[in-house]
Amino acid sequence: MKILALIPARSGSKRLPGKNLRLLGGKPMIVWSIEAAKGIPQICDILVSTDCSEIASVCKNACVLVPWLRPDDLATDTATSVDVARHALDWYQREMGEVDGLLLLQPTSPFRTKETIKKGVALFEKHLKEPVVGVSQTHEHPLWAMKREGDYLVPFIPGDGLATRSQDLPAAFTINGSFYLISPSDLQAGNSFTWKKAIPLIVESSQEALDIDTAWDFAIAETVVLQRMENDI
Repeated sequence: MKILALIPARSGSKRLPGKNLRLLGGKPMIVWSIEAAKGIPQICDILVSTDCSEIASVCKNACVLVPWLRPDDLATDTATSVDVARHALDWYQREMGEVDGLLLLQPTSPFRTKETIKKGVALFEKHLKEPVVGVSQTHEHPLWAMKREGDYLVPFIPGDGLATRSQDLPAAFTINGSFYLISPSDLQAGNSFTWKKAIPLIVESSQEALDIDTAWDFAIAETVVLQRMENDI
């Protein structure tokens, strides 16, 4: 099994400028994901796709593959993760050889562990290269969600879900952004990492599920790091 790990790191971020290089626990946030992916036998290479020379330099110093700067059309707000992944995969398979899977590791999930990555890879192998996606149990259950219709609130999902006791609600999950693993053929065939039935990689740790997209999220991450340091003292 050969898997290419791809870490996408665009320079532009309106809600949290420079987030990929922000120091978290004394190292750039993107380095957390690089370190988590290293040393996993099935991962043949770690490739960073970025449009920023500073991010590229940091990642090269971390000894991962940064073969080019991302084309301008893939560095916009409208470029999708699938577009970026296809570009990287096409280049890698043309220049370095074919792989069995592409693993997308967003740098905004710094607390994702090596053990979780191994678990996801094992699911990919067990289920014969069906897509695997990281999920967490949601705290805001969809059966209790509401929407506005004119001046009123009505159930977002029709039915009597609002009358269901919390302990009787079926488990519901949300994609947490920490892990996407897909075969090259499925990536090329669809417009999403979850366009067909996906195998859930259930992440129970709230720290691992943290997706840093705002200054508030980053403040939470800094608190997590501080607590870890205090526990190590």
